Amino acid sequence: MDNTLTDIPGLRVGHATTPGRHALSGTTVVLAPPGGAVAAVEVRGGGPGTRETDALDPKNVVERIDAIVLTGGSAYGLDAASGVMAWLEEQGRGVRVGPEPYQVVPVVPAACLFDLGRGGDWRARPDAAVGRAAVEAAGTEFAEGNAGAGTGAVVGGVKGGVGTASVRLASGVTVAALVVVNAVGSAIDPSNGVLYGEYGQYDQYGQYGEHSPYGGRGEGFAAPQPPSPAVHLAAQERLARVRERMGLPPLNTTLAVVATDARLTRSQAQKLAGTSHDGLARAIRPAHLMHDGDTIFALATGSHTPADSDSFPSSPMPPRS
Repeated sequence: MDNTLTDIPGLRVGHATTPGRHALSGTTVVLAPPGGAVAAVEVRGGGPGTRETDALDPKNVVERIDAIVLTGGSAYGLDAASGVMAWLEEQGRGVRVGPEPYQVVPVVPAACLFDLGRGGDWRARPDAAVGRAAVEAAGTEFAEGNAGAGTGAVVGGVKGGVGTASVRLASGVTVAALVVVNAVGSAIDPSNGVLYGEYGQYDQYGQYGEHSPYGGRGEGFAAPQPPSPAVHLAAQERLARVRERMGLPPLNTTLAVVATDARLTRSQAQKLAGTSHDGLARAIRPAHLMHDGDTIFALATGSHTPADSDSFPSSPMPPRS
């Protein structure tokens, strides 16, 4: 495993950057395997920009998607999905609506983040051509950091970007994520420089005492603590000064795709998308603000069925005593 989203067999990722000397934006495409993937979405930010997300509601007709587009350029950048659709149409991929191979409608949900003007040119934003370039570049290897939708990303006043990771569970199921971090909040504790996401790991392993992979509390281990009220207040004051200089409230958004090779129903994929926001809230503080558009897509390719899949808690509840 390469610790990336493409550890899920069949998934491909491609980036493209908006051309131009003063452009600082781009698009990232997650391409599903031929035949598509089960998908769902959970939007919790107060200022989202999305396309075709309503189609993913489990009560609606769409069963599978062909690609997910994460893009810069705010709502303008959603046009990148048109280029991805055109490419998929040429491949004959999508919902078949007629007898001819080209008579398909690809399903390409998309979400955008705000990076307008960060390179100096307000009008430099992804379009259909950038989206097409991203899907044409899709492969198992892809860049992290300032690439694709993460080209102009910012988090807590420092450079953001694209990150990815994966894990294989004891059942053999693989779960992976790709995140474009462009948040109003911070990913770093200002009191000690520790990534907020590390706190979750310390909490997770702290219960094992000396058997903790971090050394254990019995061996002089001390988990980092949240910032004091005074430090937190100072950080808020610095943020207020930045906002005053900008003259406008910060507009951001963190976007993610969480994927698995497990066989999930659309309702189960919806639950996966929702619970994935817990991880977002632990790694970025604060998250889900009114000026964020935090959106997480969940994908399930269904290529792996764990041996204990029949025990998934979808069976009837036991009788009440």
